[in-house]
This record gives sequence, C-alpha cells and structure tokens, in this order.
Amino acid sequence: MKIAKEYKWEMGHRLTFHQGKCKNLHGHTYKMRIELAGEPDNNGMVLDYYKIDNLISPILEELDHGVIVYQNDLELINLLENLNSKHTILKNECTAENITYYILEKLKKTAFPENISGLKIRVYETDNTYAEDAVNL
Repeated sequence: MKIAKEYKWEMGHRLTFHQGKCKNLHGHTYKMRIELAGEPDNNGMVLDYYKIDNLISPILEELDHGVIVYQNDLELINLLENLNSKHTILKNECTAENITYYILEKLKKTAFPENISGLKIRVYETDNTYAEDAVNL
C-alpha cells in the first residue's frame, strides 16, 4: 500500500554554473510530494497524515520564504547574512535534484514505524518539472 501527501512553500535560489537566466537569484513556489509505502496497521492506516505533517513541518519551516544557497556561493551567503535573511546552505548546487536529495536525507533520519518500507520524495520546481528520489527503509 502507498500513501502520499503534498506540501507547498516559497523559496529562492540560483545556479552559479548556469549559462541562462537561472544564474540569477530567483524564486519558485515549490511543491513536494512525500510517498510512503508499507503495510496498513491494525487501524487500516499506513501512517496517519497528521504524523506526516509533524515530520514535514520542521523542513518547511526551515525552507519556506528563505533562500537555499550552495556552500561555495560565498557572495550570496555574505549578502544573505548581512541582510539577516533566512537561508539554508547546501553542500551542492541548488538544483531540484539536490533539493530533493537534501529533504530525503533529512527524512531518512526519522524513526519510521516498522510497517513503513519505502519513502519517495518528489520536488516540483515548477508546475511541470520535478526531481524524485526514493529509498527502502
């Protein structure tokens, strides 16, 4: 059985390597879909959606209305710090793929119930572009 829930947040980023418009600081309305696979428990639930909200809320609080920035983009990091502006530093460029990986890595540290066997994260950067990654738990 699989269950899923979607979330949205606003966030800025830039791609320092990009040869087009994405090299500029810009923002998106990101959408994330979290999908969990597993056997329903005695109540017939894979996992209560309320519990999924509790897992995702700290991540959304970290990212929403902030800027995600590559650790080597020192110019942008300095600017954000000087402005006392909310930001999250990534080890890699802030592509949809790396944002997806970042969220998945955070969630993998969660102690999921034993009935949960899989976790998939899909991050939409626009309405029609997304990156996806999954792990077996």
